[in-house]
Amino acid sequence: MTKSVHIITLGCSKNTVDSETLAGHLSVNDFTLAADIESADTVIINTCGFIDAAKEESVNTILEAAKLKASGSIETLVVAGCLSERYGDELKAEIPEVDHFFGTEAYEPILKALSSDLKYSLLGERIRSTPSHFAYMKISEGCDHPCSFCAIPIMRGNHRSTPIETLVQQAQALVRSGTKELVLVAQDLTYYGQDIYGKQALADLLGALSDDSGATWIRLMYAYPAKFPLNILPLIRDRANICTYLDMPLQHASTDVLKSMRRGITGRATEELLSTIRDTVPDITLRSTFIVGYPNESASDFDQLMHFLDRQKLDRVGVFTYSQEDDTYASILGDPIPTDIKEERKLAVMELQRGISLTKNLAKIGTTQRVLVEEEFQGEYRCRSEADAPEVDNEVWIRSSRALAPGTFLDVTIEDAAEFDLFATLS
Repeated sequence: MTKSVHIITLGCSKNTVDSETLAGHLSVNDFTLAADIESADTVIINTCGFIDAAKEESVNTILEAAKLKASGSIETLVVAGCLSERYGDELKAEIPEVDHFFGTEAYEPILKALSSDLKYSLLGERIRSTPSHFAYMKISEGCDHPCSFCAIPIMRGNHRSTPIETLVQQAQALVRSGTKELVLVAQDLTYYGQDIYGKQALADLLGALSDDSGATWIRLMYAYPAKFPLNILPLIRDRANICTYLDMPLQHASTDVLKSMRRGITGRATEELLSTIRDTVPDITLRSTFIVGYPNESASDFDQLMHFLDRQKLDRVGVFTYSQEDDTYASILGDPIPTDIKEERKLAVMELQRGISLTKNLAKIGTTQRVLVEEEFQGEYRCRSEADAPEVDNEVWIRSSRALAPGTFLDVTIEDAAEFDLFATLS
């Protein structure tokens, strides 16, 4: 019976939470969590199946682990997560070295497959893979939106919210373990509570977490723009421990493209929403992601996107090239835009955003910013401000003659800036 397990996590922060939860269940059942493959009897790969690049990474990771299984370096190979949920039968036929395939959140089936003496006290705390000072907290699972390009409902199912009292308890446990920052994640934050409370209850959750979690920062990621709950904005503005930060994937700005994407919002309504958000929370940092190369994205549609980005000057922008996904509404449109055109459009967006980001960062020179220390790196300390989510946003670099502990909050003065970095000294 195998007892030493190494978990490989691919994809988004929601997968990170799933892997940490699985690690907690394994620990309760007396498994040893190995830091690397070399010291593990069993390897569990938590896959991503969101876009082509993610699927390719997942398949390549499985194939590399399958070689280790074939050579006898590991005893058991388990594949789980989104790719396995969607393509398990095909993967089973193509990669027979894998012992078990499971879908998403399959904690108990995985444990049953690995242990002949399963313990059912599976409510132990997560075993964290992120630094202890921040944690992703998944407030719901699945999605009810019909976006034409997205396979998440196929892989993750319908939207299912976790009750407020449960999330508050989880948050309190994380804070007791040293967490300073809670990063709220979901496939769609803004639909939270509709299924169990009969209304959008994100404001209620934020109020409860602000009052009772003990967290210093609470950050919102993955908000959906259609039917956006405006009642969360006063909380973001007024609560000291809720970051003036919002991640809201907009995907496009052309109404024609948004209609084909089935996003439930127009380009004009998107701009009106951004105006309302900024009017209510003047100092908010806005992050978004966009898709270029969608099947019906004409040159004119792309120009509309570029003009939108130039007007709105969002603080943080990510961009993906369109990936045709099986069984989605958009799959019938084919994938007519050549890869080189998609890449040109992606580069154009990022070049525009590079200039916007540099201008915004230069404007911060001379200001005092509160930052969270992440780690020491080659004689400097990598930090984040309230305007920066972990792993995806800008960084603040400071030099200090004294040691700075990760998880410490400091006031720093910005002295220099680059496109995606700020350089500071202790205030």
